[in-house]
Amino acid sequence: MRPDLAHIDAWLFDLDNTLYPGSTDLFAQMNQRIGAYVARLLNLDAEAAHRVQKDYFISHGTTLAGLMADHGVDPYEYLADVHDIEIDVLEHNAPLAAAIAKLPGRKLVFTNADAPYAQKVLDRLGIREHFEAIHDVHASAYHPKPHPHAYASVCEAYRIDPARALFVEDMARNLAPAKAIGMTTVWVDNGSEQAPDADRSFIDHITHDICHWLETIQEQA
Repeated sequence: MRPDLAHIDAWLFDLDNTLYPGSTDLFAQMNQRIGAYVARLLNLDAEAAHRVQKDYFISHGTTLAGLMADHGVDPYEYLADVHDIEIDVLEHNAPLAAAIAKLPGRKLVFTNADAPYAQKVLDRLGIREHFEAIHDVHASAYHPKPHPHAYASVCEAYRIDPARALFVEDMARNLAPAKAIGMTTVWVDNGSEQAPDADRSFIDHITHDICHWLETIQEQA
């Protein structure tokens, strides 16, 4: 391992648009389903539902969190609905599997999605076996990233020392709380960031391709 990362013994990865390219655009399908769900729930037209969806995403971290807070939505029913998408566009990624397998220490998925969906994605990519666990939105007690509770909960659940942990995310704003508790942060800058923010001081490393970055840090050991 590259010397500046030799202290890392816990590798945390976001799921969507992080472990697979943002260009696959699975979120387009998910966004459509979320918008349709909001429209049905609140009896809104598509444009108004989209505004509600995005307002909740910005203010609560996820649309789900806002819907739970204001409308008492059942998270299991909601997540089963919005994650009912086709993932055939994802392909088995042998290089990524090899790069993750070689990382020293523990590997976990830390996601605002739910575990059943995450398992399907990891299986499709051929990398599920390399992860110890999936810490999902249920495990975070419905406090999604970037809520500080989500980061505290994953560290507590798996006895992770943040000072020896690295977190990889495509949403830059979700890295700020990780950095605040001492984690090393990696931003996968692939265009999926939806909350522009000029402050990037909490980002330690930037890459456009997580597989390439993982290969590079190990080649330089």
